[in-house]
Amino acid sequence: MSLLPFGELPPFRPRRFVPSSLDLGDWAAVAPLFDLLETRGAGCASVADFEQWLRDAGELSAALDEERARRYIAKTCHTDNADAEKAYLQFVEVIDPALKPRQFTLAELFLKHPLRTRLPQEKYHVFDRATALQVELYRPENIPLETEEAKVGNEYNKLSGSLTVQFRGEEKTLVAMGRYQEEPDRGLREEAWRLVSGRRVQEADRFDGFLDELIRIRHQIARNAGFKDYVAYAYRMRGRFDYGPDDCLRFHEAIESEVMPVFRRLQAQRRQKLEVDRLRPWDTQVDPLNRPPLRPFSTSAEMETGVQTVFDRMHPGLATGFRTMREKRLLDLDNRKGKAPGGYQYTLSEARLPFIFMNSVGLQRDLETILHEAGHAFHALACREEDLPLYREAPIEFCEVASMAMELLGAEHLDVFYSPADALRAQTVHLEGVIGVFPWIATIDAFQHWLYAHPEHTRDERRVAWLSLMDRFGGDIDWSGCEAARANLWHKQLHVFLYPFYYVEYGIAQLGALQVWVNAQRDPARALADYQAGLALGGSRPLPELFAKAGCRFDFGRETVRPLVARVSEALDRLAARG
Repeated sequence: MSLLPFGELPPFRPRRFVPSSLDLGDWAAVAPLFDLLETRGAGCASVADFEQWLRDAGELSAALDEERARRYIAKTCHTDNADAEKAYLQFVEVIDPALKPRQFTLAELFLKHPLRTRLPQEKYHVFDRATALQVELYRPENIPLETEEAKVGNEYNKLSGSLTVQFRGEEKTLVAMGRYQEEPDRGLREEAWRLVSGRRVQEADRFDGFLDELIRIRHQIARNAGFKDYVAYAYRMRGRFDYGPDDCLRFHEAIESEVMPVFRRLQAQRRQKLEVDRLRPWDTQVDPLNRPPLRPFSTSAEMETGVQTVFDRMHPGLATGFRTMREKRLLDLDNRKGKAPGGYQYTLSEARLPFIFMNSVGLQRDLETILHEAGHAFHALACREEDLPLYREAPIEFCEVASMAMELLGAEHLDVFYSPADALRAQTVHLEGVIGVFPWIATIDAFQHWLYAHPEHTRDERRVAWLSLMDRFGGDIDWSGCEAARANLWHKQLHVFLYPFYYVEYGIAQLGALQVWVNAQRDPARALADYQAGLALGGSRPLPELFAKAGCRFDFGRETVRPLVARVSEALDRLAARG
C-alpha cells in the first residue's frame, strides 16, 4: 500500500533521456547517466546541441528531485512509519552524497564550455550566475556534513511530530490543541496553553541539543567553503544577489519603528475589549469581544469545497488549477497523530504538479494556510512549460509573494465560509495577523543572525539573546510565571532548525503581497493579471524584475514599510466601523 496520497503521475513531458524503468533510488543505475552527460557535454558542437544537453541534464535532475520529494512527502505524512523514514534516509545518506559531486562536475563543464558565451544571454543570465554560485560553494568535504545536517533535522521533525498531551481524557497533538486558544473561556485557554507549553519545555534539552549540533555542522560547512561564519555563507548559499545582512538589519529597524507602534496599539485595544488588566500569552488569539471562535468548516473536505468556490469566483485559471489538484489527490490536509507539524507545498518536479500538506483542525488560520499554499501551487502551475528546472523555482522572496498575496486576495471572498458579520471578523483577524507577523519575523531573523555570528555561544548566552529580542519585538504581554516557555518559544519555529536564514523572506514577500493587495483595491482585474504575469516568469529573471512584473517594488526600507502598514491600519479601522 502506497504511503502517498496520490498515485502514479506521468512526467509533464515524456522522458527523452532518462529510461522510464530506471530505479532512481539505485545509484549504480543512475550513475551511468551522469557518465553519458559528461561525455556528451564535452562533445557538443553547436548551440542547439548544447541547449539540448542542458534540457537532458534538467530531465535527470527533475526525475531525481521528484523521487526525493515523494520520499519526503511519505515521511512527513507518516512520521511513525519506519519504512517511510528508512526510504527517505536512504536517499539522504546514499543518493544525495553521490549526486552532489556529479552535479558539480556538470556545472563546471557548463561554465568552462566554449559554447557558453554563445547562449542567448537574456535567457541564460540567471541560470549562468546560479551555476557559477553552485561551483563557487561546492566543497567535497561538506557532503558528509550536509548529510549529517539532514539527519539531525529529521530527528527534530520526528520529535515535533510525536508530541501529544492528555487533555481532559483525550490524547491530542499540539497542533490540535491550538483551537482552544480561541475559546472565550479564559480558564480553558490558560489550561490548554500551559499544557502545550509545558510539553515543549519538557523537551527543551533535546531541542537545544539539536540546535547545538546544527550550529556546529553549519559553522564547519561555512569554514570549509572559505567564509568567516555561516551568516556570510548562508547569504551566498541562498542566492541573495540583491540584498545583504545590513539590509536585513535595516528591515528589523523599520519593523521596530513603523510596525511596533501599530502592533502595540492593537494589543492595547485587545486588552481593553477583553476587559483585563494585562494581556497574557493565552489572550492573543481569542476574539477580543469574547465571541465564540470562528469555525469556518468541520472537515477538510468542506474546506476543499469552499476554497474551490473562492477560486471559481476569482479566476477560471485558478479554479482549474485547484480542481486538478483535488482530482489528482495532491492534497493532505487533516491533522493526525504521526504527521509532521506545519504546512508546505512541494512541487513534483517531473510531473510539474504541486502537492499541498497541512494540519487543518477547523480554524480560520487553516483557511489562511490553504490559501497560502495554494498561492505556491499556482506559482508551480504557472511555469510548467519551462524546461529548465531552475527556472521553475523562483527565489523564496518572490515565492512568498505568490502565497501571501493569495491570502490577501482570497480573504475578500470569505463569505463562502461565513456570515457577512463573521466574514468581516475573519478579514480583521487576517489583517491583524499581517501586522503581528512582522515583529515575529524580525525576532526569528535577528536571532539567526546572532546564533551564527556567535557560533561558540553557550545555551545561557543564547537564552539571553533570545529574551532581548522578545523584549524588543514581543509587544506588551505579561509572561510572569511563564518564563521558561518564553525563553524557549523559538523551539516551535521549525525554520530555525530545518531552514536556516529562511524566514526574513516572509517579511520581504509580505511587503510585495501588500502591494498586490493595494493594487487590487484600485483595479482588481489588472492586479490579478500582473500577479499571474509575475508567477509565469518562474525564476527566469532577477528578483527586482519579478517584483516589477507583478506590479510591486523590491524594497524593504522604512519608505516602503510605512505607507503599507498605514494602509493595513486604515483597513482595520474601516472593518471595525462596519462591524
